[in-house]
Amino acid sequence: MSPLERRRVERKRLPSWFRTSLPTGAAQSNYNTTRKTVQENRLHTVCEEARCPNVHDCWGRGTATFMIAGQECTRACRFCAVGTIKVPPALDPDEPANLAEAIDLMGIKHAVITVVNRDDLPDGGAGHYKRCINAVHERCPDVTLEFLCSDLDGNFAALAHLLEDVPLSVFAHNVECVPRLDRIVRDSRASFQQSVDILAEAKRLRPDILTKSSLMVGVGETDEEVTEALSLLRSAGVELLTIGQYLQPSAHHLQIDRFPEPERFAEWDSQARELGFKGVASGPLVRSSYRAGLLLEEANGGPPLVTLSTTGSAVSHLQPSTISPTLSEVYGSQSSTLGDVRSGQS
Repeated sequence: MSPLERRRVERKRLPSWFRTSLPTGAAQSNYNTTRKTVQENRLHTVCEEARCPNVHDCWGRGTATFMIAGQECTRACRFCAVGTIKVPPALDPDEPANLAEAIDLMGIKHAVITVVNRDDLPDGGAGHYKRCINAVHERCPDVTLEFLCSDLDGNFAALAHLLEDVPLSVFAHNVECVPRLDRIVRDSRASFQQSVDILAEAKRLRPDILTKSSLMVGVGETDEEVTEALSLLRSAGVELLTIGQYLQPSAHHLQIDRFPEPERFAEWDSQARELGFKGVASGPLVRSSYRAGLLLEEANGGPPLVTLSTTGSAVSHLQPSTISPTLSEVYGSQSSTLGDVRSGQS
């Protein structure tokens, strides 16, 4: 048996609490409309590229996370489903206008824009990212904007240019895993410390913008290391947090180490709130951009995202009676499995 064949055989099946549903009726119509808008405007979404398990739910609600600067990344993180290329195609000069048009046509209230790493560019793509954000704001001034950024290879000058006068509500960058696992999980050019430094510098440059990060579990970490990582993020001024389960995109990717039960995600939710995070979403199917608008509302004084009946992925000890029936069912029973849907954390 070859190493690849062995990895395929050893891939873990998803546990019983992994469930999702396909859209029907109006939600199916919204999903089709969103998909058509993305395709017609030549846009790339992290929903598709990272094979997010929530794509039907989010697109069924007429929302999407847009990925700009191409569909292939200059880095090769072992968890990620996005393709890798050493020298990507040139940036599309029409992308800012196309992105703004798509968001306008979709009529959304909160837009998440994310990027691939562009280590081939001197500024890591910061100038292009800024043009895209400004184009959206100019055409859709009432849409709140969230930007999920790369680490820009630690280039603080590029970060300063990007953030100067840019109309953002949230600046996000994902640490992905606990510090000890950097070399196992992430590309050698990335690290927990560099990611935290970028987040802290963003907060220093623009204290008016909320900062956000995301952590995957199931890649070899311990519960204690997760708690330590949360503390490090909070010490860097990070205010919004998501925690989700790593799902292996293919047999070529990093294998899953464990599946923490929903109760463990609820405990991490409690720990994060005790540390002072303004908005938290923690759960097996939570991804960094999932229900991002609701998380922003929570940070701005709205109800905790997890207590809303419209959310089906996050779990918490907060008001469990208000969690949606599907999640309550999953949280308290061993029901049917989702099957073989797998994805890297986005």
